[in-house]
Amino acid sequence: MEQQRERLGSRLGFILLSAGCAIGCGNVWKFPWMCGQYGGGAFVLLYLVFLVILGLPVMTMEFSLGRAAQTSPVRMYQTLAPEQKRWHFQGAASLAGNVVLMMFYTSVSGWILYYFVKSLSGSMTGLTPEAVDGVFSGMMGSPAIMVGFMALVVVLGFAVLSLGLQGGVERVTKYMMLALLGLMAVLAIHSFTLSGAAEGLRFYLLPDFSRLDGSVVVGAMNQAFFTLSLGIGSMAIFGSYIGKEHSLMGESLNIIVLDTAVALVAGLIIFPACFTFRVEPGAGPRLLFIAMANVFSGMAGGRWWGSLFFLFMFFAAMSTVLAVFENILACVRELTGWSRRKACLICCAAILALSLPCALGFNLLSGVHPFGGDSGILDLEDFIVSNCLLPLGSLVVVLFCTRKSGFGWERFMEEANTGKGLRVKRWMRGYMTYVLPLIILAVFLIGIVTFF
Repeated sequence: MEQQRERLGSRLGFILLSAGCAIGCGNVWKFPWMCGQYGGGAFVLLYLVFLVILGLPVMTMEFSLGRAAQTSPVRMYQTLAPEQKRWHFQGAASLAGNVVLMMFYTSVSGWILYYFVKSLSGSMTGLTPEAVDGVFSGMMGSPAIMVGFMALVVVLGFAVLSLGLQGGVERVTKYMMLALLGLMAVLAIHSFTLSGAAEGLRFYLLPDFSRLDGSVVVGAMNQAFFTLSLGIGSMAIFGSYIGKEHSLMGESLNIIVLDTAVALVAGLIIFPACFTFRVEPGAGPRLLFIAMANVFSGMAGGRWWGSLFFLFMFFAAMSTVLAVFENILACVRELTGWSRRKACLICCAAILALSLPCALGFNLLSGVHPFGGDSGILDLEDFIVSNCLLPLGSLVVVLFCTRKSGFGWERFMEEANTGKGLRVKRWMRGYMTYVLPLIILAVFLIGIVTFF
């Protein structure tokens, strides 16, 4: 028996849920450290440009496919082009992409939850830099901590999903996102009062074009592309849950503005603190867990500011976890016909099992080096999603929306422009059909070359 399509209760719910999917560790963890490594303001400027020329059109296309198909990504291509079997593989690839993303994302979310608990308990206060390093190393080296906090994230996520689309996912994400925005404002205002605020903001917001080179351009292009989680149907599913009242380019722009605001404010919080407490802004991936923990360890009221900071981080991470879990759940339910609760139980057990290699990759499985050197299981899983499935999936979305053998330009434009708001214009056709695929292909190839 065919299941009745669930619906989101409001436009605000759709915008916050879709933005929540985009807002995550990419905004509040990866964006600040990349910005620090690539010299601040010039990187930010390029990032904003690439969001508009890459992110906006691809997101509009994903929403259009979801709303037109009224199915999850796993059946989307069969529904929209039933005779054209060459496209149908992308449905399975989308489901696989969401699953592999959660195989490592749940562990990173667990790290953030662990740091929130440690900060709240007061055990992070007054530590020497060596002791702060020891907290991170101790967490990574403990199978019990790594698996325990990863499992908490997974169980919490599916518990929320079991309450339903409107009663669980939409309601919890709304409150969580509004709390996240409030926490951001409080933390940013506090950062402005620090003694190094002016120096930090100068580094962050004033472009120094002498620092621009090829690596900065590639870094900004990659970050703009990956922060929106495009290419694996993460946005398409929410397109399938909304009505036809609003055009989809306008909705995409709203979500990108919200996503970008969170990334930018994360920098406003972090860089004044770095320059006040003489923490190297180019510290890389460790910036959040070691550099910021050092900042809060040494500052007045650091226990409470640190707790607020890691709570903000956890809300950002969980908003993505809930959105991607919902995508996986929708795909599985369409393939099996299971009820929401049965699918939640089985998917929860499956994701727990599949997430174990990453959680154990820093301790019991630390001898596994997929790319040689110090690489670990997380690096392999991140490479599969970030360097392969996201860009190649986005390329398929763009080609499917612009080729006659797929959804086709006319059908895409009609779907995208249904409702009031910002519309796709006819003059955009040449750019989206010919230029955009080449840019995405370049992102993919450069990403592979620079990775190796």
